Amino acid sequence: MKFSFDQKVLFKHCDPAGIVFYPRYFEMINDCVEAFFDKIGMPFETLHKDAALPTAQISTTFHAPSRHGDALVLSLRISHIGTSSLGLKINAFSTTQHRFDANSTLVYVNQKGRPQPWSDQARIALKPYFSEETNEQ
Repeated sequence: MKFSFDQKVLFKHCDPAGIVFYPRYFEMINDCVEAFFDKIGMPFETLHKDAALPTAQISTTFHAPSRHGDALVLSLRISHIGTSSLGLKINAFSTTQHRFDANSTLVYVNQKGRPQPWSDQARIALKPYFSEETNEQ
Protein backbone atom coordinates (compact mmCIF):
# COMPACT_ATOMS: atom_id res chain seq x y z
CA MET A 1 0.00 0.00 0.00
CA LYS A 2 1.15 3.56 -0.58
CA PHE A 3 0.08 6.89 0.87
CA SER A 4 -0.80 9.64 -1.62
CA PHE A 5 -0.59 13.35 -0.91
CA ASP A 6 -1.94 16.03 -3.27
CA GLN A 7 0.10 19.22 -3.57
CA LYS A 8 -0.75 22.15 -5.79
CA VAL A 9 2.34 24.14 -6.74
CA LEU A 10 1.79 27.56 -5.22
CA PHE A 11 3.39 30.92 -5.98
CA LYS A 12 5.46 30.61 -2.77
CA HIS A 13 7.10 27.45 -4.15
CA CYS A 14 8.41 29.12 -7.31
CA ASP A 15 11.54 31.07 -8.17
CA PRO A 16 11.61 34.07 -10.56
CA ALA A 17 11.86 31.67 -13.51
CA GLY A 18 8.42 30.33 -12.54
CA ILE A 19 9.55 26.82 -11.60
CA VAL A 20 9.68 25.18 -8.19
CA PHE A 21 12.80 26.25 -6.29
CA TYR A 22 14.29 22.88 -5.31
CA PRO A 23 14.36 23.46 -1.49
CA ARG A 24 10.57 23.86 -1.64
CA TYR A 25 10.33 20.22 -2.74
CA PHE A 26 11.84 19.27 0.62
CA GLU A 27 9.07 21.22 2.35
CA MET A 28 6.52 19.34 0.23
CA ILE A 29 8.18 16.04 1.16
CA ASN A 30 7.99 16.94 4.85
CA ASP A 31 4.33 17.95 4.46
CA CYS A 32 3.67 14.55 2.88
CA VAL A 33 5.45 12.76 5.75
CA GLU A 34 3.54 14.76 8.35
CA ALA A 35 0.21 13.99 6.63
CA PHE A 36 1.18 10.30 6.49
CA PHE A 37 1.79 10.22 10.25
CA ASP A 38 -1.59 11.92 10.78
CA LYS A 39 -3.21 9.18 8.66
CA ILE A 40 -1.69 6.34 10.70
CA GLY A 41 -2.75 7.91 14.01
CA MET A 42 0.61 9.36 15.06
CA PRO A 43 0.18 13.10 14.44
CA PHE A 44 3.38 15.13 14.73
CA GLU A 45 1.84 17.45 17.30
CA THR A 46 1.43 14.42 19.59
CA LEU A 47 4.58 12.53 18.57
CA HIS A 48 6.79 15.58 19.07
CA LYS A 49 5.67 16.16 22.66
CA ASP A 50 7.90 13.34 23.96
CA ALA A 51 10.02 12.46 20.93
CA ALA A 52 11.07 13.62 17.48
CA LEU A 53 11.47 12.18 14.00
CA PRO A 54 14.31 14.01 12.26
CA THR A 55 15.48 13.23 8.75
CA ALA A 56 18.92 11.64 8.99
CA GLN A 57 19.45 11.22 5.24
CA ILE A 58 17.71 12.31 2.06
CA SER A 59 18.58 11.99 -1.61
CA THR A 60 16.50 13.29 -4.47
CA THR A 61 16.54 12.94 -8.22
CA PHE A 62 14.67 15.58 -10.19
CA HIS A 63 13.23 14.41 -13.50
CA ALA A 64 11.27 17.45 -14.76
CA PRO A 65 10.47 20.94 -13.49
CA SER A 66 7.17 21.83 -11.87
CA ARG A 67 5.47 25.16 -12.49
CA HIS A 68 3.05 27.40 -10.64
CA GLY A 69 -0.41 25.79 -10.69
CA ASP A 70 0.74 22.23 -11.41
CA ALA A 71 -1.09 19.53 -9.48
CA LEU A 72 1.41 17.09 -7.98
CA VAL A 73 0.69 13.76 -6.35
CA LEU A 74 3.39 12.62 -3.92
CA SER A 75 3.32 8.89 -3.18
CA LEU A 76 5.01 7.55 -0.06
CA ARG A 77 6.04 3.95 0.61
CA ILE A 78 8.10 2.54 3.44
CA SER A 79 11.22 0.71 2.27
CA HIS A 80 12.65 -0.20 5.68
CA ILE A 81 11.45 -0.40 9.28
CA GLY A 82 14.43 -0.67 11.61
CA THR A 83 14.71 -0.63 15.38
CA SER A 84 14.46 3.16 15.43
CA SER A 85 14.83 4.09 11.76
CA LEU A 86 12.35 4.34 8.92
CA GLY A 87 13.25 4.28 5.24
CA LEU A 88 10.91 6.15 2.91
CA LYS A 89 10.56 6.30 -0.86
CA ILE A 90 8.59 9.23 -2.18
CA ASN A 91 7.90 10.00 -5.80
CA ALA A 92 5.97 12.83 -7.38
CA PHE A 93 3.99 12.96 -10.60
CA SER A 94 1.91 15.61 -12.33
CA THR A 95 -0.62 13.63 -14.34
CA THR A 96 1.72 11.14 -16.02
CA GLN A 97 4.91 13.21 -15.90
CA HIS A 98 7.47 12.03 -13.35
CA ARG A 99 8.79 15.05 -11.43
CA PHE A 100 11.06 13.62 -8.70
CA ASP A 101 12.05 10.63 -6.56
CA ALA A 102 13.28 10.93 -2.99
CA ASN A 103 14.74 8.37 -0.62
CA SER A 104 15.06 9.30 3.02
CA THR A 105 15.78 7.85 6.41
CA LEU A 106 14.02 9.14 9.51
CA VAL A 107 15.11 8.25 13.03
CA TYR A 108 12.73 8.07 15.97
CA VAL A 109 14.52 9.78 18.88
CA ASN A 110 13.76 10.60 22.51
CA GLN A 111 13.83 14.07 24.10
CA LYS A 112 17.63 13.83 24.43
CA GLY A 113 17.99 13.18 20.71
CA ARG A 114 18.99 9.53 21.17
CA PRO A 115 17.42 6.81 18.99
CA GLN A 116 14.58 4.91 20.61
CA PRO A 117 12.75 1.81 19.39
CA TRP A 118 9.44 2.01 17.60
CA SER A 119 6.57 0.80 19.78
CA ASP A 120 4.67 -2.32 18.74
CA GLN A 121 1.66 -0.08 18.06
CA ALA A 122 3.74 2.13 15.72
CA ARG A 123 5.09 -0.93 13.87
CA ILE A 124 1.55 -2.20 13.33
CA ALA A 125 0.50 1.20 11.93
CA LEU A 126 3.57 1.44 9.65
CA LYS A 127 3.62 -2.11 8.30
CA PRO A 128 0.80 -1.81 5.70
CA TYR A 129 2.86 0.84 3.87
CA PHE A 130 6.01 -1.29 3.74
CA SER A 131 6.98 -2.35 0.23
CA GLU A 132 10.13 -3.96 -1.09
CA GLU A 133 9.15 -2.86 -4.60
CA THR A 134 11.57 -0.07 -5.55
CA ASN A 135 10.10 0.70 -8.97
CA GLU A 136 6.42 0.79 -7.98
CA GLN A 137 4.64 4.02 -8.85
